[in-house]
Amino acid sequence: MRGGSPWRYPARLVPIAFLGAIAVGTALMMLPAARAEPGHAPFVVALFTATSAVCVTGLSVVDTPTYWSGFGEVLLTVLSQIGGFGIMTLATLLGLLVSRRLGLRSRLLVQAESAGLLSGNIGGVLVRVAIVMFASEAVISVVLALRFWLAYDYPFGRAVWEAVFHAVQAFNNAGFALYPDSLVRFVGDWWICVPLSLGVLTGSVGFPVLFELAREWRTPGFWSTHTRLTVWGTVLLSGVGFLAFLVFEWSNPGTLGPLSTPSKVLAAFTQDVMTRSGGFNSIDLGRMNTETVAVTNGMMFIGGGSASTAGGIKITTFLLLAYVIWAEIRGEPDVVISKRRIADETQRQAVTVALLGVALVSAGTLALIALTEDVPFDRALFEVTSAFATVGLSTGITATLPPSAQVVLVILMFVGRVGTIAVGTAIALNTRRRNYRYPEERPLVG
Repeated sequence: MRGGSPWRYPARLVPIAFLGAIAVGTALMMLPAARAEPGHAPFVVALFTATSAVCVTGLSVVDTPTYWSGFGEVLLTVLSQIGGFGIMTLATLLGLLVSRRLGLRSRLLVQAESAGLLSGNIGGVLVRVAIVMFASEAVISVVLALRFWLAYDYPFGRAVWEAVFHAVQAFNNAGFALYPDSLVRFVGDWWICVPLSLGVLTGSVGFPVLFELAREWRTPGFWSTHTRLTVWGTVLLSGVGFLAFLVFEWSNPGTLGPLSTPSKVLAAFTQDVMTRSGGFNSIDLGRMNTETVAVTNGMMFIGGGSASTAGGIKITTFLLLAYVIWAEIRGEPDVVISKRRIADETQRQAVTVALLGVALVSAGTLALIALTEDVPFDRALFEVTSAFATVGLSTGITATLPPSAQVVLVILMFVGRVGTIAVGTAIALNTRRRNYRYPEERPLVG
């Protein structure tokens, strides 16, 4: 291909693909058939909803079960599935492309380190992603359908539809719900909250990790550095978030306070999982304590695994920065993880992604405050972080924001969804080797 074709510049593939899907989704959501009431949805409402679905965020400016018709709910399901499948496949394929652009020696090292994952063909990758996605959603759907039908006396057809809808939303980390209170009514139901939480976890670790765990789950010593960082980082962050919710909300009458001890444990587990990308909530987020809100902001910003349906700067980025800081404190010349030296290019990539994330959240928060009159700083920061990290949690102010502020969230959802992948791929593919180096200089730091 010649000229400015996106195939010549693969980092452009993700934003172009998602822009196309959002444009088509917006047009479809504006059809009168997609709305429960007569008439079509306003452009901003359709754009916001389509962006939120394709970018698997879950934020909404309207009440999903009452505003959208059955056709509209089907559109939400399809757009969320397209967004989740697209982000997993495109991110994985770009990783495959990056590995093939390396030199022979580096490529062999990457393939050995990744247990052969990046040596497959494109068709095989697509098929494996589809199998994992649809199998996971099918299992969740069966469990939820039986629960809705047998325990809540839903008609069988309704039980199946709501099970499929929420299973797709869970695995794709989208977070749309067919209930005005999300999962609050099911806060103590283990058969609803646990399958959805496990679906969110499965989708949030990333296909490369899922594939490697399926092959090497009995031999963690052979896991790649990426899988180690993702798995143990997920365990660490889940533990911190779970304990934070229990400690800070245990006696809060607006959240965990009125619940029994088993229900408190379940609610803390569910909300911890959903905080890093799921988008569902089983407690009233608007009544959380300030300390919990702060922890939630941090967890949302970090997000889930690379090449997953989760958002944020990603767990690997966060842990890489932690290792960089630790090596610098100890005066180590190299950053080493599991007896593997981390390349300088990878370190710069992590710093770039993290700082761009901070800049976007900061700018988005200032824009939201400037465009609204009475939104407190903490609420604006929460909403912006949720949009950037494509989490979908809200303290309830999304629908009350003016259209200009909602457009800011649309931009953040799009950039947050495709930005880290596009930036990371561009840096990896544009890294150049020079045959010379300039004299070294040491500016004062700190």
